[in-house]
Amino acid sequence: MKLRLPLFAQILGWFFLNLALLAGVAWLVIRSNFALGLDSALLAQGEPRVQALADLVTVELRERPRAEWDTVLRRYGEAYGLDLRFYEPNGQRLAGHDAPLPPNVREKLTEPLGGPGPRNDRPPIGGERPPPRGPPVNRSSPKFLLRSDDSPRYWLLTRTLLRYEDGTRVPTAVIIASDSIGFNGLLVEFRPWLLAAGGAALISALFWLPLARSITRTVARLTQTTGQIAEGRFDVRVTTRRRDELGSLAASINAMAARLDGFVTGQKRFLGDVSHELCAPLSRIQMALGILEQRADPAEKAHLDDLREEVQQMSALVNELLSFSKAGLKAREVVLESVPLRPLVERVLARETTAADRVEFDIPDELHAQADSEMLARAVANLVRNALRYAGQAGPVAITARAEGNKVLLTVADCGPGVPEEVLPQLGDPFFRPEASRSRETGGVGLGLSIVKSCVEACQGKVTFQNRQPAGFQAEIRLKAGG
Repeated sequence: MKLRLPLFAQILGWFFLNLALLAGVAWLVIRSNFALGLDSALLAQGEPRVQALADLVTVELRERPRAEWDTVLRRYGEAYGLDLRFYEPNGQRLAGHDAPLPPNVREKLTEPLGGPGPRNDRPPIGGERPPPRGPPVNRSSPKFLLRSDDSPRYWLLTRTLLRYEDGTRVPTAVIIASDSIGFNGLLVEFRPWLLAAGGAALISALFWLPLARSITRTVARLTQTTGQIAEGRFDVRVTTRRRDELGSLAASINAMAARLDGFVTGQKRFLGDVSHELCAPLSRIQMALGILEQRADPAEKAHLDDLREEVQQMSALVNELLSFSKAGLKAREVVLESVPLRPLVERVLARETTAADRVEFDIPDELHAQADSEMLARAVANLVRNALRYAGQAGPVAITARAEGNKVLLTVADCGPGVPEEVLPQLGDPFFRPEASRSRETGGVGLGLSIVKSCVEACQGKVTFQNRQPAGFQAEIRLKAGG
């Protein structure tokens, strides 16, 4: 089953996905061995701090005996959270962690810089000549930022010169190793950048929030309204003041609903007017048939009976059309009141059933529903009549009612064969009959459940139809609970 995401979640999801994509691209750039020159950018930002650290280390190493150099580097390394090492340009370790350098770092260390080489009269470090006193000459030197090929570690190499008072220069190199490309803030401090990025993302999300919320709220209203229109409630309208495409769509939906409302109302009014006009001639025909029956020969009685049956069928159809049109037209004029359900159902059963009909009901005395008494009684009567007609011999018809929170559920169920599952959504449509071959002896004209639906909707309720298991059919009416 496909996951259904609201539009609001999709908008925010794409926004944060965009941020994640940008962060991923930045991370790939960082991990690509600085193929795009990122090392130069980082060094340009942190070079003064690197140079200052190298100068401090060099000064203290000049003033300390060779035996204390490891201690000096360890102290600086613990202070900065880094691994500091001191090397000669030929790769000879002078102080620091006794571990081999990665091949690319050693290659960069021993790589000649070009130009005049170091003076050959350099005394061996820690040899016969004692270290001179006085500060060295502060001078910026080339720096290189590398990444280990065999481990995710970063190396910073800066060349230095130990200058003696007699002018002798001693070429050396300070190598700094770190697990972080920012070298714990020595090159770049990522925390401010992360905080800035997080703040930018938060501000952007808050900036987008009103727009996304406005769009999704309007779409939700449009969805709710179109759903109600699909259920036949053509009097609903979308309330929005937008002046964009969504506003135009809302105006089109309102115009469509008004147009459909006019069509349906006109159709029901037309049916009501025609049905009302047909009542008078049908009554005259029935009266004339009564007179003919009194004067006709016995041989003509059978023909008159067939004619009377046809007239009665037409009269029943006209009555159902009148009920259907009245239920639809009266929906807007209904004033709801608190109706006690048990007395209403008792009145319906007294009118619609006989002593031979098996009907059971279980409705609490105190249960009330918000409805129009006449419309609800007509709906229940049609359901009871429908159940007795199609399943009266299969078992008792059960009428139950119970409270569900602020709603009331009224159910009319039978033990008959039910209807095919595929036609359940069409039940309640005017003139729809589940069996196309149903004759007047086995079924009506397809208006009974339509009248039920119109009456229940006029009471601001909802009716649903479903099959029972293992057999049977039931209709459920949900109304607002009455006081």
